[in-house]
Amino acid sequence: MGRALIIVLDSVGCGGAADAHAYGDEGADTLGHIALRCAEGKGDRKGLRAGPLSLPALDALGLGLAMRASTGVSPPGFACAPARGQWGYGVETSKGKDTPSGHWEIAGTPVDFAWGYFPQTIPTFPKSLTAALVAEARLPGILGDRHASGTKIIAELAEEHLRTLKPICYTSADSVFQIAAHEEAFGLERLYEVCGIARRLCDPLAIGRVIARPFVGRAAADFTRTAHRKDFSVPPPPGNLIERAASAGREVVSIGKIGDIFAHRHTGCEVKGGSNGQNVDLTLAALGETADGGLIFVNLVDFDSEYGHRRDVAGYAACLEAFDARLPEIAAKMRADDFCVLTADHGNDPTWRGADHTREHAPILAFGGGAPPGPIGARSTLADIAATLALKLGLPAGPHGTSWLA
Repeated sequence: MGRALIIVLDSVGCGGAADAHAYGDEGADTLGHIALRCAEGKGDRKGLRAGPLSLPALDALGLGLAMRASTGVSPPGFACAPARGQWGYGVETSKGKDTPSGHWEIAGTPVDFAWGYFPQTIPTFPKSLTAALVAEARLPGILGDRHASGTKIIAELAEEHLRTLKPICYTSADSVFQIAAHEEAFGLERLYEVCGIARRLCDPLAIGRVIARPFVGRAAADFTRTAHRKDFSVPPPPGNLIERAASAGREVVSIGKIGDIFAHRHTGCEVKGGSNGQNVDLTLAALGETADGGLIFVNLVDFDSEYGHRRDVAGYAACLEAFDARLPEIAAKMRADDFCVLTADHGNDPTWRGADHTREHAPILAFGGGAPPGPIGARSTLADIAATLALKLGLPAGPHGTSWLA
């Protein structure tokens, strides 16, 4: 029996979601618009990249074909030739367009409840919430208290934060309560402590994540977020693929944000690098060590956090190309019976208005394990990924999803 490998290219959506209008995202297409901008020369940046988007390894697996199937448009720069992998796209059925709901559905348990969100007001947080947080965490107060881009609000308020040691609290269109604080002056463990209190206080409001956003620097020109981000998520629904693997005594390796996203429930050996490249290194190490029948679950967040939210087309394109260049290393490390699925949890179109996620289809590419190449069609739920991997691993079927190998 081989291993199963899931690699989530965080936010690498492929457009086309039928319900995108309900989220204000009709027409968003992360991959398609990046490819178009690059073909037009609008994805160039001196010293970083230039020319059409070039993803030969992903295209060979069927990415261009999946993009065309999702949107009906042939993306520029993609051969869209017969693929050596299985290809298609998934329709997210969970409510929302956030990281937990996408990952939980990939793992076989879609979200069937409504997340809580904070209003587009200033202040945005309920007075009872902020008062309780200040009292229980022994804070001198908070800064921010509004919807904001993380990098912008840190640049704006970090100097005041250093003077007062009031943490910077903000949210977005996602179901999140984010707390930014200086890693040294405020203290990293102190920030985690405050976030743990905020997590409990946010539970009655159905807020999906409390996120610790540590940063360093001394002035607006050099404040920089560090790699010590930590997500405090609500627990995932029961019966997901990770839980089934762990319950069957299988080895589970969680790489990147996976441990945080699943609230450290059944997530086995958790390792986290400071970048996509480091998390690919950890994936290669796991492929060299994980026993047969094991599950390796990887999140590569830089696409989303570094480039999607910052609406950086050139940076996003370069990040995609950097991963594509390393995909052959992953394939070379796989054993004959191993099976790999590449997918996404939502979109984050860097050409779109605002700075939030976009509601899109997720590409699904699969290879290895003797699976025949070809189309797998439009999957009616991302839970089909978990159903397929459960079948490959010989695990019990979950409550949702249908394997495309059945």
